[in-house]
Amino acid sequence: MKTINEVQDEIIEEFSMFDDWMDKYANLIEMGNELNDIDPKYKVDNFLIKGCQSRVWLYPTFEDGKIHFEGESDAIIVKGLVSLLLKVYEDRTPKEILESELYFIDDIGLTQHLSPTRSNGLLSMVKQMRLYAIAYDRKINS
Repeated sequence: MKTINEVQDEIIEEFSMFDDWMDKYANLIEMGNELNDIDPKYKVDNFLIKGCQSRVWLYPTFEDGKIHFEGESDAIIVKGLVSLLLKVYEDRTPKEILESELYFIDDIGLTQHLSPTRSNGLLSMVKQMRLYAIAYDRKINS
């Protein structure tokens, strides 16, 4: 399995193939379209990410020491952002997530090209994924 940094490097390389942001947005939309829908029973307030203008659900499960995430959004570009984060954090140990530094967000220019509300929503998703990692890490070590 690739490391978090190897996955981030692949994402950076993939986005570097596009010259303008319309093409990058199209790629994000395509990634979102390829994301499996979350089971409707998990589309509840408990799994709704706070701080996102769009509705984003993130459902974690913990098995064999790794966190598995399912995620979805009702907004097409945001769903692409969910897909990006799942690529990086899917099936990782809590320690891997907590020790990682997400540099791909700045490197592909998301910080500069997303609206402030989408950018805040992206940070809220990252924060929630890290909070799940903290919770599972404590469960392991208790």
